[in-house]
Amino acid sequence: MDWGSDLWDQYDVIDKHTQSGLDLVERYIKFVKERTEIEQSYAKQLRSLTKKYTKRGSKDEQDCKFSNHASFQEILNELNDYAGQRELIAENMITGICVELTKYLQELKQERKTHLSDVKKAQQNLEASFKHLESTKKRFAKEWAEAEKATQQAEKTENDLNATRLDVEKAKHNAHARTHTAEECRSDYAAQLQKYNKEQNFFYYTEIPQIFNQLQDMDERRIRRLAEGYCQFSDIEKNVLPIISKCLEGISTAGGKTNEKQDSMLFIEQHKSGFERPSDVEFEDYSQGIKPATSDSSLNPPKVRAKLWPFSKKHKVNLKSVFARPSFSPPSALPPISHHLPLHLSLPSSKLQCSPLSVCLREFSRSVKPRISTLKILHKPHLLPAAEDFSHLPPEQRKKRLQGKIDDINKDLQKAQDQSDALEKMKGVYEQNPQMGDPSSLEPQITETAQNIGRLRGELAKYESWLSEAIGGEESSNTINNNTQHRLTCAHISSGVAADPTQNIYTEFDDEFDDIETPIGQCTALYTFEGNSEGTISITEGELLSIMEEDKGDGWMRVLRASGEEGYIPSSYVKLTP
Repeated sequence: MDWGSDLWDQYDVIDKHTQSGLDLVERYIKFVKERTEIEQSYAKQLRSLTKKYTKRGSKDEQDCKFSNHASFQEILNELNDYAGQRELIAENMITGICVELTKYLQELKQERKTHLSDVKKAQQNLEASFKHLESTKKRFAKEWAEAEKATQQAEKTENDLNATRLDVEKAKHNAHARTHTAEECRSDYAAQLQKYNKEQNFFYYTEIPQIFNQLQDMDERRIRRLAEGYCQFSDIEKNVLPIISKCLEGISTAGGKTNEKQDSMLFIEQHKSGFERPSDVEFEDYSQGIKPATSDSSLNPPKVRAKLWPFSKKHKVNLKSVFARPSFSPPSALPPISHHLPLHLSLPSSKLQCSPLSVCLREFSRSVKPRISTLKILHKPHLLPAAEDFSHLPPEQRKKRLQGKIDDINKDLQKAQDQSDALEKMKGVYEQNPQMGDPSSLEPQITETAQNIGRLRGELAKYESWLSEAIGGEESSNTINNNTQHRLTCAHISSGVAADPTQNIYTEFDDEFDDIETPIGQCTALYTFEGNSEGTISITEGELLSIMEEDKGDGWMRVLRASGEEGYIPSSYVKLTP
């Protein structure tokens, strides 16, 4: 069964049916487009959601070290990948379905228009042939009527007695001509009728069935292609299901990675201060004239003298620096000044008259200020400004931060050293093969790399000194905390009298000057150097400098300018002054 044989007379029905099929394809294309818009909107909202909840900043990075925070970040990453798969679905549907079907729909419309035009053209040809047949038929009928009339007139004239022979001959001749003309029209009509019947048979049995069958084939191809589009609608999503499944599995895996014990231990490691718990506060019996005892608790931890940063300037000690001493002061065996002291514990009058202010400052710095400042540290740590040497952090955290900084500097130093080695090798190749390049063109890079290496080594030495200070300071602090009270008690028992308090005072003030370094030589600047890096200083050509630290093989030396500014400069930029 086909359209040409069974629907040869259903042109209008076929026209509507094929148009309905094309409309369905167009509707399906619009449907897929709207589906892709939904997918794109969904993916966009998912990406906005993940961006909203993704942590950023140093504090958030610190939190991400915990497994539960890290797992949530992994979930957000997997969800972001899931959004990418939804976008891929939308993109494949646009390119694989909408674009292809739209192109195919245009081809179908053009093909359908051609077939329907052929039908109309064939129908017009048949109608024109039929009109010509009708015209020939009418002419034949007219001529046949005229021939019969002429024949009747000839017979009437022949039977008329009054008609002459000439009239009779004329009437017969006219009748004969009319009959001949009618016979010609009859032949034309017969021939046109035969031609029309032939064209009509061709139209209904050959031409129209062929065109209708072509329309049927077109419609079947449309249905088949549309069915493929239906399958693509599902297959496109099936193709990304494995990746989507992996994203969902990743979310489940991230949930399984959480470890509450590990997070608790990590939290302890991050915030462990390293301080010891406060010991009991001792009873201070003022009625007996005994000096108030200083608690060896962490509220009054011993002072550990911090080494000055090698690049910083040394300042002279004055009374202002005494008032600004660190809050952690070491316990002292100095008894308080009191008129009620036993005779063997009181200060000599000559010493007391020589330095009353020092004794008062010593007492104030030892007993009052440490407790106030230490309480501030314990209760308001977030108010302390961040220091480059991380001294604002508790001991444990400071050591970790310093060690991490040292590791980073070592990595940068290794990279810089590798770069320097590569430049030196390249320079050697250029010197051996001048055609490959100019060795002097590498000098600026070599100089810059050398300066970078020197700067990194200076920073490394600085942070290593701070780390050594942190480790040594903590050990010293623990030793003093554990042994101070015992040493004080033993000293009183064994000697029976206190040591000279003024001796301790002057010794402490003398210690302030222990860190002041003396120059080990003089040098003169050969060139001007701009100290832009941290730890370096700027010098001008011809300037006289004091050498504080010799070159240790890294190409840098520490000097002191006349203005008091101290820092590192390249050793090749100066010459020693005898």
